Formats: sequence, C-alpha cells, structure tokens
Amino acid sequence: MSALAEVTQLITVEEYLETEELAPRKREYLGGFVYEMAGASESHNRISSNLHRLVGNHLEASPCEFFGADMKLKAQVAAVTYFYYPDGMVSCDPTDQGKDYRERPTVIFEITSESTRSIDEREKFGAYRQLASLEAYVRIEQLAPEVVIDRRTGTGWQRGHVTGLNSIADLGVLGIKLGLKKLYQRVVFP
Repeated sequence: MSALAEVTQLITVEEYLETEELAPRKREYLGGFVYEMAGASESHNRISSNLHRLVGNHLEASPCEFFGADMKLKAQVAAVTYFYYPDGMVSCDPTDQGKDYRERPTVIFEITSESTRSIDEREKFGAYRQLASLEAYVRIEQLAPEVVIDRRTGTGWQRGHVTGLNSIADLGVLGIKLGLKKLYQRVVFP
C-alpha cells in the first residue's frame, strides 16, 4: 500500500492512537505527521492472503504469532516515534501484547510495488533495523516472483535474494521457508 494524503498539522502519539480506530482508512504516523494509506491491488491481496496462511500455519504450534496488515508496528528512531502498518509481522515476545500495536517483532514483511519500493527499501528498513528484536526483514515483490530477505547477523545485516516460482525463500528465522509457487498462488504477472 502507499500513502495518500498527509495531515498537515502535527499531532501527538496519544492523539493519533485515540483517533486511529475511528479513521475511515488506515493511517501511518511518522514523527507527528499522519498519512492515509491507499487500498491494495488484487495481486497484493492475493500475496498477503497466501503469506498469512503459510506463515500462520507454520507457527501454529509455536509461541510466535503472525499478524497481517491491520496490526500497527511502533518504532522509535532517535527520539521520534513512528507507527507503520507492515503487510505482515511475526511477534514472539510474550510481553509485547495487550495493545493495538507491536513493538518487538521478530520478522517483518512488506509487499512491494513500484509506488512503495523506495519507501520499503530505505525509510522503513532504516526504521525497522533499529528494532533490537528484529531478525529478518522480508520484501515480497508484486510484479515478479522475487523475495529479498535482510537478516540480522552478528556482524550486521546480510541480504539474500530469491527469484522464480520454483524457488524457496528460507528466512533463516523460526524455520520459516516460503515456496514462491505457494506464496504467489493465483497471482497474474504483467
């Protein structure tokens, strides 16, 4: 999804959270500014549904839980607060509950498109990698069977790249392996 309109008046985190469930559309909060989110394409929705099913089923007997695009993520970069709606995330921290957002995910997923790619690769990855709990950031391309996985290692971040419907994206985290054929089931490529 991409951002639509911006609220030009700065608001506090508390004001954002108080008004979020009443808003007609999902809104991301970026350091005091609020951005409405645009709707998603058919391909995006199919990939999202497949991702939810595959990861959710994999984690069924695990203490970890998959959340889809309706769960907010709170990130702090320096002293600035951000709330994003990633396309999916896995939360394993039992103390990270009881709110309408998560702060300590283990894996974050974004489904990228032409309009969101630069934000997902630069802005969001910059904010997400500040999360000490994050072990993997996964970007799933809409226009082709392609998955990019950034994994946290002892020496920094390592990038992996998988292409082709017969490939398997091994996240290297929680035993999650995504067969691209299943991840892209029913997706029609341009």
